[in-house]
Amino acid sequence: MTKNNVPQYYRFLSFAVVAMVIGSIFVSGSFYTVRAGEKALVFTWGKITSVTDEGLHFKVPVMQTISKVDIRTQKAEAPAAAASRNMQTVSTVLTLNYHLDPAKLRELYSTVGLEVENKIIAARIQETVKAVVARYTAEELLTMREQVRNDISESLTRQLWEYHIIVGAGGVQITSFDFSRSFNEAIEEKQVAEQKALTAQNNLERVKVEAEQKVAQAQGEAEAIRIQADAIRAQGGKEYVNLKAVEKWDGKLPTYMGGGGPMPFLEVK
Repeated sequence: MTKNNVPQYYRFLSFAVVAMVIGSIFVSGSFYTVRAGEKALVFTWGKITSVTDEGLHFKVPVMQTISKVDIRTQKAEAPAAAASRNMQTVSTVLTLNYHLDPAKLRELYSTVGLEVENKIIAARIQETVKAVVARYTAEELLTMREQVRNDISESLTRQLWEYHIIVGAGGVQITSFDFSRSFNEAIEEKQVAEQKALTAQNNLERVKVEAEQKVAQAQGEAEAIRIQADAIRAQGGKEYVNLKAVEKWDGKLPTYMGGGGPMPFLEVK
């Protein structure tokens, strides 16, 4: 290599290095991977043009960009304040399990975007809880909690479906259901009063049962005496009694008898 060719060689080498770097950037930017549980939105010059599934895919560098979307089940939790039918304040925390409809990602992105928790879900939870809670009294909310949850779930599922957000079976849970302090105290006092009344009723029933048992016992004893008396009369009355006494006598006379006392079992004529 002559001295005149050295600058040309370095220029060629520099060009080759730059070309390799640009080529590697181009190649690396031409492929992307979508993992399991994801979808990828493909944008061409900023406009969504397709949705790709999991796997390795090609895109045109610079002209196309990718936005990956998680389509697995997500969890959203939101508080909601409402008033019952009898105007008691109710504070609720609702938990929602949901996922985006994989077949409707383009429509979802085009209408509301992908920030669905802040834009869609939180607001729908607030509206639904207020509407459903207003149908029940505070007491009914306590005793019919499962029905309340079902009503909220049905309404929320229907509303979110319109935005291509799917709520799974059992995906709505009421994790907190609180009332005002005054109402809680009133409920506690009512429960104490009911417990005392129940205790008093149980005691009354116990006394009544015991009295009935004593009456039944007395009636049984009286009936036994009557039966014995009838039996004695049927066997000859006094003579039957003397006979039974003789049968039980051991043959020994008393060693001492009071003045005027009759001799046992002997009838003096």
